[in-house]
Amino acid sequence: MSETAENRLIVVGVLKGAHGVRGDVRVKSFTADPEAVFDFGPLLDEAGKVFLTPKSARPGKDHFIVRPKEQKQKEEWDALRGTLLHVPRASLPAADEDEFYIEDLVGLDVFTGGSERAGRIRAVQDFGAGDLLDIDLAGGGSVFVPFTLADVPVVDIAARRVVVATLDEWAGGEEAEEDKPEPSDL
Repeated sequence: MSETAENRLIVVGVLKGAHGVRGDVRVKSFTADPEAVFDFGPLLDEAGKVFLTPKSARPGKDHFIVRPKEQKQKEEWDALRGTLLHVPRASLPAADEDEFYIEDLVGLDVFTGGSERAGRIRAVQDFGAGDLLDIDLAGGGSVFVPFTLADVPVVDIAARRVVVATLDEWAGGEEAEEDKPEPSDL
């Protein structure tokens, strides 16, 4: 991974505001293991400056109640509600085999088996039925492809490329138009 990629900031949570009047704050975690949000060191703002250094944390209803090292008044923390909390990509643990960080997939070139580039991954989306690669096609337009082993058999982070079994099945635009009968055929 390049040095730039290692320094990239990854969102791991959000500040939900103050908790009480003693300086505690509420933090919602976005990590797979919610408590892991505190394993990466100080939490940074979008500019990469230290924003919140947890001294202790305890679970709340859908968040954590955190005692921060930084001292601010309740009103100051409440004014910062919604601030996204980041960590450097380099501080995240290595992904297991056949597991990927979404941030590492974004920007990878997409191929359909040959050496000609078919597009680039714009984003990874999940609308409730599983992960989808949102691919900007080289010829224009975009397509969603399910991020499954059958549809994306090769992911090579080191070479910055993925191989998609087929884009024709998912593009649908041209094929769907070809299958429609002409008005004169009706």
